[in-house]
Amino acid sequence: MIVVIGSINMDLVLRVPRMPLPGETLTGGAFRTIPGGKGANQAVACARLSGKVEAGGQQVAMIGCLGDDAFGTTLRAALRSDGIIDSHITTLPGVASGIASILVDDNGQNSIVIAGGANDLLSPAHIDAAKELIAQAGIVVLQLETPMATVEHAIKLARSLGKTVVLNPAPAAQVPAGLLEQVDYLIPNEIEAAMLTGVDSSDASTLARALQKQGSDNVIITLGSKGVHAALYGGDYDFPAEVVKAVDTTAAGDTFIGGFVAGLASGLDEAEAIAQGQRAAAWSVTKPGAQTSIPYLHELF
Repeated sequence: MIVVIGSINMDLVLRVPRMPLPGETLTGGAFRTIPGGKGANQAVACARLSGKVEAGGQQVAMIGCLGDDAFGTTLRAALRSDGIIDSHITTLPGVASGIASILVDDNGQNSIVIAGGANDLLSPAHIDAAKELIAQAGIVVLQLETPMATVEHAIKLARSLGKTVVLNPAPAAQVPAGLLEQVDYLIPNEIEAAMLTGVDSSDASTLARALQKQGSDNVIITLGSKGVHAALYGGDYDFPAEVVKAVDTTAAGDTFIGGFVAGLASGLDEAEAIAQGQRAAAWSVTKPGAQTSIPYLHELF
């Protein structure tokens, strides 16, 4: 089983011809509400790319918080529709569910502002309450859209239980000293890698080496259209990206992580799992939205 700990948001997505300038009012295009949140996106990607959803299997569970509003009801239903175990997704009374306001331009690039809502109240106590669930997992996946203290607590617990820990350090932030030593696979993008290291470089191999010095044995840096650089325990590798026409890059990184983790969980080696994540991410950017763009395993072949 894969357990994902993290955020659940409703994405409020507006198409725009270009990003507005400060103080400028633009006329936009289509508006949609789409389930999202980095945690939920990665859980959905893990589920769909495991190949178990269509077979009725439940191989992915999620730990997170929702508000007691209409968005919360819709978001829980969306996760259940992908077979995700929601027994440790807590509905908090009197709290709004998290939302993300997303502008997507004609080149498929996005700009995102998040209001964390219930995600900001995911606590170490919620993690402790889910200890038995985490104990059943093979892989535990986390991001940084929930409180850092909770992320740190969850990683320590997962590590103490002998689980493989995957951390996507997004949004970009500093992490507590020693935390990366407890992470088996660290998966940042270039910006996040630079923030974590403090290294002024755009060279992925330089950033990866700096992250390894901080304790991460396996660092996989996603580079968008330039592919992936992986500094693994067994050596350094570059994986070129598939060339596609991007419609919307929202959740491409989350889809990569889901494909990679699902691949590892199904027995693929690291290179094969990275390739699966890349295929899934390339497919996702050709579709609009977050969870609406995440493919099922059979669609990649």
